[in-house]
Amino acid sequence: MNTDAPIILDQAGIDQSLDAMARAIASSRAGEPLALVGLLSKGDIIAYRLADRLRTLGLEVLCGDIDISLYRDDIYTLEARPSLRSSNLPFSTDGMRLVLVDDVLYTGRTVRAALNAIFDYGRPARVELACLIDRGGREVPIQPDYVGHTLSEPEQKIKVHLCESEGFDSVTIG
Repeated sequence: MNTDAPIILDQAGIDQSLDAMARAIASSRAGEPLALVGLLSKGDIIAYRLADRLRTLGLEVLCGDIDISLYRDDIYTLEARPSLRSSNLPFSTDGMRLVLVDDVLYTGRTVRAALNAIFDYGRPARVELACLIDRGGREVPIQPDYVGHTLSEPEQKIKVHLCESEGFDSVTIG
């Protein structure tokens, strides 16, 4: 861990943000079939954490993850080709209230790609967006429905560290 990087959220802050997001998701449109779909590679971890919290609140929730690499609008302009990972959607999205989950929302292009990908799996009744960090700085008209923490300076680079991938939880600048 880079101890010099300014911390935006520590483990307790991430937990509080996820708790608040889960309560907001649970209180919105109760009774509809619900599925969370995390965007690889950190949105999936956040989605599974949110699913656990929603189950604790008494909701039935399906959870999966999706790789949007082939749907990116810049795939052919990248110097390094993205590594493809397996998506895991063990349920039909038809008629579902689907919440796409990502770690950081910035330009909106990743979410646009995710929307294209998700409709290849079916036709959800509704698609919502949850993100741990909203950086601002949109290039396409996409806004989150559920946010853990909003930054006021979109030019700041953000790093999300999660126990499942790096052994600790924090959100830092840089």
